[in-house]
Amino acid sequence: MMKKIILFVALSVTLSACKSNSATNTSVDNKTERGIKGNWEITSVTYPGSNVIKVTSFDLADSNCFVGSKWNFISNNNKGNMSLTNAKCTSYSTPISWFINKEGQFVMKILDDSKAKTVKTGYVLNVANQSENSFQLTEKINVAGKSVDVVYQFEKLN
Repeated sequence: MMKKIILFVALSVTLSACKSNSATNTSVDNKTERGIKGNWEITSVTYPGSNVIKVTSFDLADSNCFVGSKWNFISNNNKGNMSLTNAKCTSYSTPISWFINKEGQFVMKILDDSKAKTVKTGYVLNVANQSENSFQLTEKINVAGKSVDVVYQFEKLN
């Protein structure tokens, strides 16, 4: 019996050591982060089948409510804010914490009244087509067993 317990513990330690890194414990891509610091607006949210299916973005609101939303990214402390301002939707504003890892993934937590270290859930999106005045965040969702990309188009505000 004791041999089985020791074998189980040894196997557990070995398996946990083989786990891959998650998006949240990799190094940061400072260059990409500096490129998106400032004030931005989502100008469109697109995905295949958008005329027949609804997507709830960030567990907050219909994806259409994010069109016109304002985002502020502060790169030196990885904080920011996002505000839903679409007149057809309920207004909402919240602080966020965020970073971009070396794999080009945007990792975000919605803080509401919490501190980032106490928030256990977040969102991981891919950064794409980054320029001085625009970039995209792409989220993979499952629709009827198929992986679909939801693309959030950001445009720089002056």
